[in-house]
Amino acid sequence: MKRSHSRRDENENEERSRKRRDRKHDDSKELEHNGDHRNSRHHDDHRSSKHDSDHRSSRRNDHRDRRYSDDRGDLRDSDGEAGGKRNSPREEIGNRYYGEPDKARENPEDAKQKRTVDLLTSRTGGAYIPPAKLRMLQAEITDKSGAAYQRIAWEALKKSIHGYINKVNTSNIGIITRELLHENIIRGRGLLARSIIQAQAASPTFTPVYAALTSIINSKFPNIGELVLKRLVLQFKRGFKRNDKPLCISSGTFIAHLINQRVAYEIIALEVLTLLLETPTDDSVEVAIAFLKECGMKLTEVSRRGIEAIFEMLRNILHEGQLDKRVQYMIEVMFQIRKDGFKDHEAVPEELDLVEEEHQITHLIRLDDEMEAQDILNVFKFDADYLASEEKYKQLCKEILGSDISDSEGDDEDGEEESSDNDSSTEQTEAKEGVILDNTETNLTALRRTIYLTIHSSLDFEECAHKLMKMQLKPGQEIELCHMFLDCCAEMRTYEKFFGLLAGRFCAINKIYVTPFEQIFKDSYHTIHRLDTNKLRNVSKFFAHLLFTDSISWSVLSCIKLNEEDTTSSNRIFIKILFQELSEYMGLAKLNERVKDVTLQEVFEGLFPRDDPTNTRFAINFFTSIGLGGLTDDLREHLKSHPKPVAVPALITKEEEPSSSDESSSSSSSSSPSSSTTTSSTDSSSSSSSSEDEVPAKKKKKKVLRKRKENKSKSKDKKEEKTKKVTSKKKKGKTKKDK
Repeated sequence: MKRSHSRRDENENEERSRKRRDRKHDDSKELEHNGDHRNSRHHDDHRSSKHDSDHRSSRRNDHRDRRYSDDRGDLRDSDGEAGGKRNSPREEIGNRYYGEPDKARENPEDAKQKRTVDLLTSRTGGAYIPPAKLRMLQAEITDKSGAAYQRIAWEALKKSIHGYINKVNTSNIGIITRELLHENIIRGRGLLARSIIQAQAASPTFTPVYAALTSIINSKFPNIGELVLKRLVLQFKRGFKRNDKPLCISSGTFIAHLINQRVAYEIIALEVLTLLLETPTDDSVEVAIAFLKECGMKLTEVSRRGIEAIFEMLRNILHEGQLDKRVQYMIEVMFQIRKDGFKDHEAVPEELDLVEEEHQITHLIRLDDEMEAQDILNVFKFDADYLASEEKYKQLCKEILGSDISDSEGDDEDGEEESSDNDSSTEQTEAKEGVILDNTETNLTALRRTIYLTIHSSLDFEECAHKLMKMQLKPGQEIELCHMFLDCCAEMRTYEKFFGLLAGRFCAINKIYVTPFEQIFKDSYHTIHRLDTNKLRNVSKFFAHLLFTDSISWSVLSCIKLNEEDTTSSNRIFIKILFQELSEYMGLAKLNERVKDVTLQEVFEGLFPRDDPTNTRFAINFFTSIGLGGLTDDLREHLKSHPKPVAVPALITKEEEPSSSDESSSSSSSSSPSSSTTTSSTDSSSSSSSSEDEVPAKKKKKKVLRKRKENKSKSKDKKEEKTKKVTSKKKKGKTKKDK
């Protein structure tokens, strides 16, 4: 037991001693490490201080050597000068040994230019500089081809382009375009494209205006229109990849209106719609519908098959029913918009249709094409041939805007009046000088031939109107133009809406054409019997279109007197086709409202007469027979409240009165089963006879009745004689049989 305890104690002692040795060893290692660290820090501090002192001494030596060499150079230069003064060494000790080296003196003009460039290219480059200060800086620069002047001109160009784009609207787009062309938009085409796209994204409601502005610029500078289109396509693709719906809608709307303005072909629209609808989601379908609303009318005109395929895709998406209810409702609304012909989403408003089709340049850009945004054009770049390029642009601007660029728009508007005055003055001078005047209407025939060829060579009425407006007709020739419209319309096999739209456009452009058309309506109505049925139909439909569009006043209808005496069959056919076309255009309800308009009651007195019951019945029967009886409700009520007055002649005796009443009752009973047209004709014929002729007419009727009675009595006598003969023969036959 003692041995075991002693052995255990020994083991414990050994374990304690071993732990003590290990602890001492660790402490010694830590002390060595701390000592080395302190020694290294002391050594590093000593080395850095030594390095700093060496650096200061070397810098001092460099300054001293440089100053010494400068002084030697100054002394060498001043050896030839007599009485040269030397600077005291005391004043230069600080600069020589402790200050910065002296800088070389700069030219003051170079310093100004450098300061100007620093203002524009510093860290705050692009900061606002007042225009007065900018002009002052520009005036101080004498070198017009230098970088400083070009930089200031670039900043001014950027501000002017941005200002014009922000001011453009429907009413001043022509003025803004002229002002923009005064600026060098070829140099600043990147700035112009960026400003237009940013302005459209900020105010999408003005997208048609920005598209029209781009269309005008594209007709003169196609590279600018192409740049805007490429940037929009890239922006749309970027928004589509990022699932940025507002960016896709804004850029897509701008692309759609550029397609409407014929800046881009319709293939890009079909590709965009296919991309959005091939994997439909709520957002992609919403973007596609917003895009389709803007360019649907144009696609219907130029690519009917393509838009039918797009609507077929929408129909399939709607039948699948996997989208949100809101999006499904949007698709249904889109189908209704298409059914209505996109009437609320016009492709190009009339006031923004400013570029002729033959002058427009259309770009073919595909969605998969590789294209660059050319963002480098947004940044200033030094031009070595700055003055030459500016002079070239001025010449180009003169060719586009005319030789006198400084003319105001008021001078341009008065140009037509001045030209007409000049023409009239030249005619007067020629007449005074004894020039032979041609009165054979050769010029008039040539004018009619030109108008005829222009009408038949135009694709649509807008192109025709533009060509005819360029002819600059002389005063008094407007009525010839109106007559040519009607003559060309009348000679067609069937009525073409082209002529009605053309006449309506001229009436809308200038009110001077309204009066000739109104006079032609009155003349045509009074001479309508000279036309055959086909021409009569075309003429009546032509004037129905002008009345429906309010191109001419409805007061022209006051020349029509609808009764049996004042109308012929041709007049009644004209009135029939006219009102049937008006009811087809306006609808019977709106036409009835127009007829009942209080301000037009004097106009419709002849068409809906109330002065004579016979004429009233005639009008009622006429409109009922052509299927427009709803227009005569007021006339029927008027006729009921005012019955036909019975004319009592003074020569009729008391004995004849009951017979006449019997005759009238018998005639009314005999006429009751007849048709309404026969009653109207008998009533009209009876009312048209005068009161003086009523007595002999009744006497004749009495004679006829007496003859009828006599004939009846004779026929009765004959029948009785026949019956007597038959009975006598029968009796004779019986007697023979009995015998």
